[in-house]
Amino acid sequence: MTSMAARSTHNNGSWGDQGNGTYHNPILPADYSDLDAIRVGNDYYAISSTFQFSPGIIVLHSQDLVNWSILGHVVTDLTQIGPELNWTSMDRYGRGIWAPAIRYHDGRYWVYFCTPDEGLFMSTAASPAGPWAPLKQLFPWAGWDDCCPFWDEDGLGYLIVTHFSDNYKIHLFRLTVDGTALVPGTDQVIHQSAGSEASKLFKEQGLYYHFFSEVHNEGRVPMMARAKHIYGPYEVRQLMHVNRAVDKEPNQGGLLQLPSGAWYFLTHQGSGDWEGRAACLLPVTWVDGWPIIGHIGADGIGNIVWSDTKPIRGCPATAPQTSDEFSSSTLGVQWEWNYQPRADRWSLRKRPGWLRLQAFPPLRPGDFRSAGNTLSQRSMRTTSNVVTIKMDISHMTDGQQAGLCHFSWAYSLFGVVQSGSSRTLYCNNDGQTTFGPPVVEGMIWLQSHWGFDGRSHYGYSLDGTCFTDFGAAYQLTWGAYRGDRFGIYCFNDQGESGFVDVDWLHYALRLQDRTEPQS
Repeated sequence: MTSMAARSTHNNGSWGDQGNGTYHNPILPADYSDLDAIRVGNDYYAISSTFQFSPGIIVLHSQDLVNWSILGHVVTDLTQIGPELNWTSMDRYGRGIWAPAIRYHDGRYWVYFCTPDEGLFMSTAASPAGPWAPLKQLFPWAGWDDCCPFWDEDGLGYLIVTHFSDNYKIHLFRLTVDGTALVPGTDQVIHQSAGSEASKLFKEQGLYYHFFSEVHNEGRVPMMARAKHIYGPYEVRQLMHVNRAVDKEPNQGGLLQLPSGAWYFLTHQGSGDWEGRAACLLPVTWVDGWPIIGHIGADGIGNIVWSDTKPIRGCPATAPQTSDEFSSSTLGVQWEWNYQPRADRWSLRKRPGWLRLQAFPPLRPGDFRSAGNTLSQRSMRTTSNVVTIKMDISHMTDGQQAGLCHFSWAYSLFGVVQSGSSRTLYCNNDGQTTFGPPVVEGMIWLQSHWGFDGRSHYGYSLDGTCFTDFGAAYQLTWGAYRGDRFGIYCFNDQGESGFVDVDWLHYALRLQDRTEPQS
């Protein structure tokens, strides 16, 4: 039964492991949308949508379901999906990789996902850290999403997927023995309701369970159908109430059973605010053969749980990787490029210990959204966040811009622009530019800091110690199904000329009640 602590009111700014045996939702206050999760032994793995970002499909690891680290990614090259996800096109904002599912079967990890334009894909690996096999396309049809594989006790494999462009009909296919194709002629529609998607299949106590979400008057809610046979007929029940204004509609995720026998639901908050669709962990109670999510109300349906005891004790309070010294021969797993990057215009080897970004023109002059090789991370919604970079600008050339940025669909750039031989500090908030003093030094430190309200303030330093505020505050935003990201950018409207070297990026965030850098 859910503890009294679990019924507490949401406390703005409190998140994750509280360091006292309890946790607070969200457990990850950043954009980890369309979550799915599995348990293998005593380890938990979760994956999330990455849309147009590369590498695609982030893989997370935890040993207590509360504290998570980034393990890697599934899709290293988005051009396996289609050319629109490459730096030469950049034509998939809000699209790309949607709602992947992960399962462990026959000693391997399996990931399936849809893109709304290019179809259904899969990959497999012996380890969740990879390497993952090159993508295999199961079909090229547009208009499908939210797929999930399921292997029955007899070894037969199935794939459930929503045809959202056909009134959200949920289809069930048979998989071939090797899991890389659909068996022709096995397609059946097993459900359809208002906005029905987010499907997962599993079997418990001899019954087939089909988890999905659908749209009610109260919002998008978690649902469950169960049947004696995989093709039905299914009986359906609502598992949880939602309130968009209060809990941001937790509705899509993975149901997990712990070795202790306890069950939990790892889910996103489906209504994105500027931080995106953050991750929450909700207890599950089985009642008359139904897994009710959260605190059970008088009507037998669950409700949001903000605080609870940790499912597993002994793991320290942590946060996913953020800071990077750029001292490795590979980028840290926390980084994702905006679209597939141009490989010949960035390097960690040309100046060891530094990230080099070589400038080239955006696809459309002056348009940051069409500028390739922007490197990004998720912005966290905590009470204190400070991101700082140290950048060598001594090799910039005419027409070049480089610096620190925030973006979802709207964007904010804070950096240095060069015109002729003159370099100037500037801030561009979604097209509204403010210019500052000239910069004659070859090294500059740029900083963004924001709190729970998502109001970002910029500052710069010429010695790395004393920072001067610059420009108006910028409200971090949600857009194209994504929360805000901070990043490092470099482009040149005049041609392929100039470069900057970044020594490091440091991100200090609020963890419990103390501020400390996360690396």
